[in-house]
Amino acid sequence: MKYYIIAGEASGDLHAANLIKSLKQENINTSFRGWGGDRMKAQGVTVVKHYRDLAFMGFWEVAKNIRTIFKNIHFCKDDIFAFQPNAIILVDYPGFNLRIAKWAKAQKIPVHYYISPQVWAWKENRVALMKRVIDYLYVILPFEKTFFEVKHRLNVDFVGHPLLDEIAQFNPGSNEAFRATHKLPKHKPIVALLPGSREQEVSKMVRIMSNTAKEFPDYCFAIGVAPHLNEALFENLEISIQRKKFNSRQKIRLNIVKNDTYKLLAHSHAALVASGTATLETALFGVPQIVCYKTSAFSYAIGKQVVKLPYISLVNLILGQMAIPERLQRNCNAKQLSKDLFEILNGPTRTAQLDAYNVLKERLGGSGASDQAAKLISQRTHA
Repeated sequence: MKYYIIAGEASGDLHAANLIKSLKQENINTSFRGWGGDRMKAQGVTVVKHYRDLAFMGFWEVAKNIRTIFKNIHFCKDDIFAFQPNAIILVDYPGFNLRIAKWAKAQKIPVHYYISPQVWAWKENRVALMKRVIDYLYVILPFEKTFFEVKHRLNVDFVGHPLLDEIAQFNPGSNEAFRATHKLPKHKPIVALLPGSREQEVSKMVRIMSNTAKEFPDYCFAIGVAPHLNEALFENLEISIQRKKFNSRQKIRLNIVKNDTYKLLAHSHAALVASGTATLETALFGVPQIVCYKTSAFSYAIGKQVVKLPYISLVNLILGQMAIPERLQRNCNAKQLSKDLFEILNGPTRTAQLDAYNVLKERLGGSGASDQAAKLISQRTHA
């Protein structure tokens, strides 16, 4: 059995890798080729394109790189045709993957789509295309099943959220060992800074997040760095802290935790998080957080016109309320984030977030998302 699988982002690489692991348990005589990252490669996938070369974020950024995007689509079609898979598995990444799905349908290659495009957020007109080109759709958010089946008469399989399994199985090790490995102070509570996985968003967010640390000399601020990011983005990151007791200022370097974000979250007291899957991961680790996001003025202006959602974080969307603060654009600044951080480090605001996280876990359903999706894909491919 041969599968061609496409994941265009870090979160997609993670979920695809877990799905592949489950698919191999369903049928050991299975081979994989596709687009993704190091996690997929570790599961034995022949990765022909890494997601770090694919992630263009925002309307302006996509427009600038449109020729590269179309070259990638052409290359992908040729590679699939040469591989002759029994089925294609597409993981999120809708702008690219829906184009591939349309082509694959014309080639009569079965299309399984794992982790639906977020058409409930914007581009709802894509649902008509999805009906035509996707054979099987597997959704991971509870409200998506209602959205597709009730509103759009499209049958889908709700398999639960794969992060529940990923985090439940994760072994963070001891706090002492983690701090020793990354040379973090022994006794200061840790505040995680998660600026994103794409270089263009990281370059904006990391400065804002690091400036927030100035007001909290008794905490250790550590930046979670994705493994594919260029370390030059984090060079010369230091903050000047006011030491009131001695009426002086002290410059300190921020701590870097590379390729160890889950351990960072497991041992953190609070977090500043760029919007995306990381907000949900942070919640599932039980870490109070502030969601913060800033993009180009052009991209944000267009986004406000097309995205019709009350919240940007998955946590708030699933809960249907502002359980965690969201600071965007002008409100995403060190002064505002410092105020928010003070409130979630201790006291009732912290307790309220932790209570909301318990409700969140209940709504995400039970465990076994990857296994359930793999079982359905395997059964349908062999049918």
